[in-house]
Amino acid sequence: MTSASPFVTTSDDTATLVTLYVQPRASRTEVSGLHDGALRLRVAGPPVDGAANAQIIAFLATRLGIPKSAVQIVSGDSGRRKRVRIEGVSSEDAERMLVP
Repeated sequence: MTSASPFVTTSDDTATLVTLYVQPRASRTEVSGLHDGALRLRVAGPPVDGAANAQIIAFLATRLGIPKSAVQIVSGDSGRRKRVRIEGVSSEDAERMLVP
């Protein structure tokens, strides 16, 4: 794995892994900086019935200009710290498009 930053790594030739620290029930969904080596993402949805996770996937797909099917939460499904696999976006492009 190569690393472009502490929160973005490349897992193989076609996928990028992003480490997120998620704050649910925010006033709006947005990237709000860094937190303990992870990209802090404020999410408007509550952390029940997968609502926050669905918003994370939709937000990242929209922000990166890719289909939602290219974004997958691979770890931390029920926690605040998550690892997200993103297909078809390089680690450099992901970092550039996600960091405010």
